[in-house]
Amino acid sequence: MVRKYLTLALLATSASYLSAQVPAGGKKISNELLGIFFEDISSSADGGLSAELVQNGSFEYSPIEHEGWGAGTAWKFARPGHSLGYMEPRQINPLNANNTNYMHIHVERVKEFYDYKGWKGVGLQNDGFDGILIKKGAKYDFSVFMRNTDGKDKEVRVVLSAPQQGFGPMQREPKAIGEATIKVSGNDWKKYSAVIEASDDCAKASLQILSLTEGDYDIDMVSLYPQETFKGHGMRTDLAQALADLHPKFMRFPGGCVVHGGGDGFWNTYMWKNSVGPKEQRKGQKNTWGYHQSLSIGYYEYFQFCEDLGMEPVPILPCGVNCQGSNGGWNMYPTQAQDACPMSDMEQWTQDALDLIEWANGDASTKWGKVRAEAGHPAPFNLKYLGLGNEEKITPEFEERFKYMYEKITAAHPEIVIVGTAGPGSHAGNPDYEEGWKFATSLGVPILDEHYYEPRDYFLNKRQYDNYPRDRKTKVYLGEYAAKDKKLIDALAEGLYLLHVEKNADVVVMTSYAPLFARKGATNWDPDLIYFDNERPFLTCSYYVQQMFGLSSGDYYYGDCVKFNRADDNLLGQSVVLDSKAKKLYVKICNAGAEAAQANIDLSRFKGMKPNVVKTTISGKPDDENNYESQPIVPIKEDLNIKAKLTEKVAPYSFVMYTISL
Repeated sequence: MVRKYLTLALLATSASYLSAQVPAGGKKISNELLGIFFEDISSSADGGLSAELVQNGSFEYSPIEHEGWGAGTAWKFARPGHSLGYMEPRQINPLNANNTNYMHIHVERVKEFYDYKGWKGVGLQNDGFDGILIKKGAKYDFSVFMRNTDGKDKEVRVVLSAPQQGFGPMQREPKAIGEATIKVSGNDWKKYSAVIEASDDCAKASLQILSLTEGDYDIDMVSLYPQETFKGHGMRTDLAQALADLHPKFMRFPGGCVVHGGGDGFWNTYMWKNSVGPKEQRKGQKNTWGYHQSLSIGYYEYFQFCEDLGMEPVPILPCGVNCQGSNGGWNMYPTQAQDACPMSDMEQWTQDALDLIEWANGDASTKWGKVRAEAGHPAPFNLKYLGLGNEEKITPEFEERFKYMYEKITAAHPEIVIVGTAGPGSHAGNPDYEEGWKFATSLGVPILDEHYYEPRDYFLNKRQYDNYPRDRKTKVYLGEYAAKDKKLIDALAEGLYLLHVEKNADVVVMTSYAPLFARKGATNWDPDLIYFDNERPFLTCSYYVQQMFGLSSGDYYYGDCVKFNRADDNLLGQSVVLDSKAKKLYVKICNAGAEAAQANIDLSRFKGMKPNVVKTTISGKPDDENNYESQPIVPIKEDLNIKAKLTEKVAPYSFVMYTISL
């Protein structure tokens, strides 16, 4: 069977089609050049893209994950005084084997305090992630698993509350801005649900679960979601929309170092099968970046989100070796050790990959296709790409295990495009990079994932893809990259580099900036593309440059339509991209220098060009930076009428794009 490589699909075209539809001088390029890479770093999932408002709702936080943490982290005992009861974590007869912790609650003397300073009920309080943002008139879906342990039914108030007023003896019960009542019956675990409508706004609300009945009960898997989530699928609306506005063509997930356990070993490897069942049955784990990973966003949600945004899913699976950082520190090369599982275990690692393909693409008559269908998605997800490994040191152990998986998977599924890894630090001279390319080329791996983070000068001055072989079957996915600051000049440097990538998009077929998200006050890595707090996202200068490329994808590149009035000094760059299907033409020009430039643009070869165009400009001072206090850099759009030949002045420190209909 002939393998349907991405490279063939992207780059092969007939001469008759070219002459009939596309002007001469164009080069066939990837139309999936810009995507996103989601990793749960800097609280990107829990407390981020996940719309879940309760922190540690499963009581599974652990000191293994973060110093001082435990089952009660993010919880407090809500009561008006002392000696009204207690809370304690337990593991006797848990809800299931994947979530062994729950909280036992003992309540006494509750009736004495019904009228005590307005208090009504005793129980638990959760403040979410730095408070819970509540919007007036919005509805919230609450759910919890509970059981009585004393044979008595319980009446329980579920309250959205504003912060407490007063202090000490003068303290009053928090103001309820929405509540519901549930009745807990029987001595077995049951799920209870309620809808709460908010009567007021509050940026720092809490969730309280308050018993009105004295006695004992157990509680687990507490959840609160706003009913308004992105397309109704559990993602926080504003953050998901920020990603949608990038117009990405694919999403790589779940990592990153998260994939292979980071520095923790095989026990903490991300296993996709733990993330596709009912949320109360998913097995959370330590996050590589020092916090808990609940898997409220799991593979099902990742794939569904890709479908919602029209992105190709690019899941990354571990391939039998652990992150080289597991053995005491991180050295790119040449001496860092690496854990590797026994070759006798590789059949199971490979079977997990084959099962993922069946889960994503199989119908309901297959074992894993049935799991997907029963979760609510009867139609296949049509998985096309599958990544094996992430930044592993290219050792003999890695090569043996990757080769085993690669050959087994491609034999069973020749239609799946495998993405390999070039190891950490993807630059010439790095032994991992050199060996990674040699190894991938010998196997015929369709795409190889390169990673590098560099100061802005690298992106301003290096043009490495000009020198890549054009006849090599293995193509490039630039899966992680960024300049090491977040000022406008850094974004422009990245833009110039992307123009270079676009010129070489017959060799580089995919790119994704990293990291994607970072929560205010919980940032593990800097810079990031999007920062956020509970109320809004903060879009960086780099975000808007990425957006330019997401909006201007196409299938043909023209490098000779724009000429500058001075010699190319690496601070000027341009590209013209044609989307032959949509009949759109995109002209992009970047000036990262302190002097204005003149661009002479000749588009006369493109017949039927409409005179009315949209010009989008990003410009400012080189040290301008979008942050939590101010957002000085935003795109400015204007409608223009232009001719096929024009001369434009390009301002210093600016990126300009013309969107033209044909």
